[in-house]
Amino acid sequence: MSDFKQLIKERRSANNFIKGVKIPKEDFIEIFELLKLAPSCFNIQHANYIVITDEAKKEALREAAFNQYKVHTASAAILVLGDKEAYKTADKIYSGMLNLKMISQFDYDQMLLDVNNLYEGRGQDFQRDEAIRNAALSAMMFMLIAKDKGWDTCPMIGFDPDRVKELLNIPENLEPVVLITMGKEDTSKRRLRGYRKPIGEFVKFEE
Repeated sequence: MSDFKQLIKERRSANNFIKGVKIPKEDFIEIFELLKLAPSCFNIQHANYIVITDEAKKEALREAAFNQYKVHTASAAILVLGDKEAYKTADKIYSGMLNLKMISQFDYDQMLLDVNNLYEGRGQDFQRDEAIRNAALSAMMFMLIAKDKGWDTCPMIGFDPDRVKELLNIPENLEPVVLITMGKEDTSKRRLRGYRKPIGEFVKFEE
């Protein structure tokens, strides 16, 4: 079995963590360095992250997450946000490619026009959907990289987004997408892995 297959099989949502374990900041830096390679529409990189390791802030976040115990025992809580206005910064993404002559001025102008037409043309609902879609792709990759470094995670949507935005002073353009608790799983309290559908129930081949 390849290392990647083993990683997929071993990654699971941790329901509880060993309290008091510290995650070195260097581990987060290495995770985010790899995470930069996650896919995003037009490469405009909608995902933003807030890493909460401060115990007082984590406890305040726990209250906003309906007092879930896993937030208390986790070494860190990572809030994944999607930028609804990421398309407005496309010029910063592509200007470097233009300056390095990786693309022509014509291609640069056309790319910015295409990005603007897509996001402005489809409106605010689309902008929010895109923020969530692209941040969710990034979040899954974050959890896989974290597991590869030996850390366990659990994605959570059980939190009050308005309270979280107020607590962390999140600007309006950033949409809370998922909260990820992270640390070392307490395997003594591990649940059995849930039932998984056979592929015939969720895959259809049009051949």
